[in-house]
Amino acid sequence: MKQWLRLLSYVRRYLPALLVSVALLAAVGGLHAMIALLIQPVFDRVLEPASPEAPVRLFTVPFTGREVHLDQLVPDWIHNVWTMIAFAILAVFLLRGLCNYAGNYLINYVGLSAVTDLRQQVFDKILRLGSDFFESQATGRLMSSVMNDIDKIQHAASHILADLLRQCFIVAGLLYVLFDKDWKLALVSLTLLPFVLVPTARIGQRIRRTTRRAQDEMAELNQILEEAITGHRVVKSFGAEEYESRRFLEAARRLKTSNLRYVAQQALASPLIEFFGALTIVGLLTYARTQIKAGAMTAGEFTAFVIALLMLYEPVKRLAGIHNIFQQAIGASQRVFEYLDREESIRERPGARALERFQRSIVFDRVSFRYPNSVNGFLLHNISFEVKAGEVVALVGPSGAGKTTLVNLLLRFYDVSAGAIRIDGVDLRDLRLASLRRLISYVPQETFLFHDTIANNIRYGRRDVSLEAVRQAAQAALAEGFILQMPQGYDTIVGERGQKLSGGQRQRIAIARALVENAPILVLDEATSHLDAESEMLVQQALANLMQGRTVIVVAHRLSTVRRADRILVLDQGRICETGRHDELVNAGGVYQRLYELQLIAADQDGRS
Repeated sequence: MKQWLRLLSYVRRYLPALLVSVALLAAVGGLHAMIALLIQPVFDRVLEPASPEAPVRLFTVPFTGREVHLDQLVPDWIHNVWTMIAFAILAVFLLRGLCNYAGNYLINYVGLSAVTDLRQQVFDKILRLGSDFFESQATGRLMSSVMNDIDKIQHAASHILADLLRQCFIVAGLLYVLFDKDWKLALVSLTLLPFVLVPTARIGQRIRRTTRRAQDEMAELNQILEEAITGHRVVKSFGAEEYESRRFLEAARRLKTSNLRYVAQQALASPLIEFFGALTIVGLLTYARTQIKAGAMTAGEFTAFVIALLMLYEPVKRLAGIHNIFQQAIGASQRVFEYLDREESIRERPGARALERFQRSIVFDRVSFRYPNSVNGFLLHNISFEVKAGEVVALVGPSGAGKTTLVNLLLRFYDVSAGAIRIDGVDLRDLRLASLRRLISYVPQETFLFHDTIANNIRYGRRDVSLEAVRQAAQAALAEGFILQMPQGYDTIVGERGQKLSGGQRQRIAIARALVENAPILVLDEATSHLDAESEMLVQQALANLMQGRTVIVVAHRLSTVRRADRILVLDQGRICETGRHDELVNAGGVYQRLYELQLIAADQDGRS
């Protein structure tokens, strides 16, 4: 019930449309019940016209007990009984069709709008979650929850919700007809209903568990698909097509088994209802023979009662199926609400301020850090240093020393475990996230480009800049030469993750993007580590243009890229072990000298080969 109420809370914005749709579908239920009422005069007056003076009773007005006759509902010129009944049947079917159309449209509008809001809220929540969340989630599974799980909810909240209301009102109208005709007989006829509803409820609980399992298996299938597509070069190079095909087939079979289990469980309700319905009809026919012979009931009255009862079983059967579909939606909503309820590890403090300009310095003050759920303890230990405005500071050290982690802390992808990082004296945790990241241009080691045009990738951080500004940034990044050689120039689609471009070209697009952003602080995270000599030279020239007039923090693996840094910080095992300029550290006998000599040996071996 808690999950139901939470799902229904998304409908509040659309309450007027919902109320109108409920009224229209209530009219559908009433008009549907009138079809059963019109059966009696057809049998008693049209098919048996021997007693034309007998009154034609249509229905009894609720609470008043007053009988309303067809003669009172039509003009005087309509005096033929069949004419009146025919007009009534046509009017009922026409009105029912119009109300059903309008009510169905409105309830679907409400359901689709509410679920669209829910999907947007989930997406916005995921965007706000910290890096630890994405490190613990497989992309395929995450996408499956956002799309497939919410699709299940959308199916239940739109046309299935419309069907639910429609069938409920139809049941209410037909129950009125049954009790109006013979309330004792109606009670007897409905005594078997609990034997249908109780098993249906139990089946629904099983369906919820089965649905959750099926959604998890769908997520696994999506994960395999996403990995095989994005890593297709690795799959091909290792000849692993057959292995990936087996993985996909096994996951697909598990999904098929869960879906077949759901189908089997859902189908159980229908034979139950039909069997108990048949028992009821047999009993009624036996009872009716004695009542009609005794003159206590006319054939038309009994026929109207039986048809109303038969009409009742169809919506009851539909409601059982609808109940199962809603259980399916509840099962799917569990994972969605898990994402919405997940605590955000990176949050703005109440009263967080915006920092419009960077003027003085960046200070790391006794910073320590460990990754969430890390089994190896702290990665950074008591790190302290200052980067003054306009200074170029390089972070070097062996792999795993914590260089990239320091950059992640500066960008607040994570928060420090101890100590503080301050910009112009303000703790990062006291700044608005948008304000902080507006001050920093970030060029990562693995450049990510979107499946979009070159121009849109360059202006990604500043969507409002002109094409001329994009061109100037591309020129400064030494990228315009290859861009103009592309089929559509700046309007060329670069492909998923920029696969149509080389590594050096992607890096220069990333540098152009940073130039357009024009932030005062520049962070370069091993921006040339995977490039060949020619590409590295071009990227280095582009970086030199980018670094002019900015405060720069450079994470470097190749020490040749940090020679001109104002200061080099050498990290080892999460601590700063050396500080100085290149010419000071290269002969100091420490970690820096060892790394430099190892790179000279590697370069010499490459030259000989």
